Amino acid sequence: GLHFTDRVFDELRSRHIDCEELTLHVGAGTFKPVKSDVLAGHEMHTEYISVRRETIEILIRHEGKAIAVGTTTVRTLESLYYLGVLMHSNPDIDQDQLHISQWQPYGDESSELSVLDSLNSILTYLNLHKIEILHATTQIMIAPGYRYHIVKAMVTNFHQPQSTLLLLVSA
Repeated sequence: GLHFTDRVFDELRSRHIDCEELTLHVGAGTFKPVKSDVLAGHEMHTEYISVRRETIEILIRHEGKAIAVGTTTVRTLESLYYLGVLMHSNPDIDQDQLHISQWQPYGDESSELSVLDSLNSILTYLNLHKIEILHATTQIMIAPGYRYHIVKAMVTNFHQPQSTLLLLVSA
């Protein structure tokens, strides 16, 4: 997140708080106002994420629990859960097929993996394919009714009315 200065991050680290960086290349869909009368009429654009192997390992050490700084971090961390589910069911999937669709989180909840099983599936996939940085795409829409998996708290700032980011915070 862009919310903290280097000084704040240094203070967090001095208190032995793990701080990790990950990347979501934000697309227009994140900031595009929701204009449709029903949420299903709004289309999120595809965004690219990249997460280092070490970040996955740290998440596992923290039992799959994280405090996210910024909404892009929230979207990336929550996409990781669904990427792990995808890899668990298809460990040989090509990396260019690692994509989370907009409404995927709202599908059948009865066959969910635990967060740790999902993250371990990512680590297994990275090991199997000798990958150090996970690259994938996401269109994840987080809105009221969404059940968070990895993010347990969030630091964020103000958001525009009718934005998908305000929906994410509302969830």
